[in-house]
Amino acid sequence: MQLRNKHTQLIKTEAKRLGFLSCGISKAEFLEEEAPRLENWLNKNMHGEMSYMENHFDKRLDPTLLVPDSKSVISLLLNYFPSEGQKDPEAPKLSKYAYGTDYHFVIKDKLKQLLNFIQEEIGEVHGRAFVDSAPVLDKAWAAKSGMGWIGKHSNLLTQQVGSFYFIAELIVDLDLEYDSATTDHCGSCTACIDACPTEAIVDQYVVDGSKCISYFTIELKENLPESYKGKFDDWMFGCDICQDVCPWNRFSKPHNEPLFNPHPDLLSMTKNDWEEISQEVFSKVFKKSAVKRTKFSGLKRNIEFLKE
Repeated sequence: MQLRNKHTQLIKTEAKRLGFLSCGISKAEFLEEEAPRLENWLNKNMHGEMSYMENHFDKRLDPTLLVPDSKSVISLLLNYFPSEGQKDPEAPKLSKYAYGTDYHFVIKDKLKQLLNFIQEEIGEVHGRAFVDSAPVLDKAWAAKSGMGWIGKHSNLLTQQVGSFYFIAELIVDLDLEYDSATTDHCGSCTACIDACPTEAIVDQYVVDGSKCISYFTIELKENLPESYKGKFDDWMFGCDICQDVCPWNRFSKPHNEPLFNPHPDLLSMTKNDWEEISQEVFSKVFKKSAVKRTKFSGLKRNIEFLKE
């Protein structure tokens, strides 16, 4: 018991040193409550064209199938809230998480450092790092390990810093001290539901992914549906509306990760600059950005769709 406690404290201290906002730990076991919820969501086709959500159903719910003999899921949060936003209020909008270097690279690197630290300090520990690129229910694990609660907009929320952060995990075959879940503090607030222009939050705590602006502007590869014309509120990549209106995000504090700082030209680009963006400018401004997922053609499509 004492050793388990010592190991847990070691890991949490190192996570903080690496720049993570917080670290919570839960027992690696089948997510019983999530199973019917995920099945129902998939059956209602709320994942739209994101067919990868249908794959590995069992692995999504059971980390021991991803990492044999795993005992603990170490969940970590990394802040990405920027100190400033886009200057031109008329310009097409970009989700804050995509301002800087693609978070997959930044977080993967930190997770590797944390895993190496665990192996050096504790001994032979096997594990895998996950940054939303594998069948892991990040938000469910983060909530289970006491780092926040799932809000009505289905994002993880904390009273201290709101929701502008990334979630990542290390799943390891090491016994640790487990944290317990926190309570829900959404109360009767429906700000996120009321503000969503495409009515994607179809019920409290249920988001129809196939109606979400982020889905349309990032995941959907075909033409954007004409029926949604005029409903994107000028978002060209991703959407932050449900987070921007959330009262808990008044506690968001700017990140201190240099890699998340935007390209110097990005925030000053005007509406006109965006509408006339060239492949060359796209490649320069988004050199290592998550925006590359949508490619130049995808971003152009989104910007065209926003025009009157």
